[in-house]
Amino acid sequence: MEKKYWIAVVSKDHVEKGIELEIMQVCHGKKAPLKKIHKGDNIVFYSSKQKLGDKDPYQKFTAIAEAIDDEIYQVTMFENFEPFRRKVAFLDCIETEIRPLIEDLEFIKNKKHWGYPFRYGLVQISASDFGLISSKMLLKR
Repeated sequence: MEKKYWIAVVSKDHVEKGIELEIMQVCHGKKAPLKKIHKGDNIVFYSSKQKLGDKDPYQKFTAIAEAIDDEIYQVTMFENFEPFRRKVAFLDCIETEIRPLIEDLEFIKNKKHWGYPFRYGLVQISASDFGLISSKMLLKR
């Protein structure tokens, strides 16, 4: 299967929890978006906010991960909330502001309304967009 690249829209605090648990969860725990991702795919996490419900914008790419298997599983967090998750391996990286990259990102068609693609919660991007974003984020060894 051909490797794919994704942007997952997740608040920074939820990204941090994902890093701690080595998991990803998107779109308020829905299963369908996770089914699009396959083992070996790369995911960039974009955080428009630091915390869900914050009014102040954050607008940074906050993490990069690779899907390590094709298993999607469900957990009980609270009564009436049982989100779906999948295991990922997070890479060492630094947060990167989106604004300096907007003009060069192919998946953002309308540069004036650049936030529009993020409304879906999970966006497939090209290898070149992933390369641009990851070149700013991945720590050189």
